Amino acid sequence: MSKHIPRSVTLVILAVMAVLLIATAGMGQCAMCRASLAGSGNAHFIRNFNIGVLVLLLPPVAMFCSIFVALRRYRNGVSKPEDDSSHLKN
Repeated sequence: MSKHIPRSVTLVILAVMAVLLIATAGMGQCAMCRASLAGSGNAHFIRNFNIGVLVLLLPPVAMFCSIFVALRRYRNGVSKPEDDSSHLKN
């Protein structure tokens, strides 16, 4: 029994893998944050700061994705005609 992974799940997994494979220099920091962290010299703090920036990015992304999914479900639900075959059974 083989199950097929939906295409959207595959795309999400690939996107997450791409984000995780980006070099640490490409982490979500503005130029001022990067400059102030580079001067601190504390590698542990810099790593935790990078993780904190990514964690703070999760709620807006989750809200955007949930709105997108809700709109897609609404569109698919409205555009499909209802299958009312009860009037055919006599």
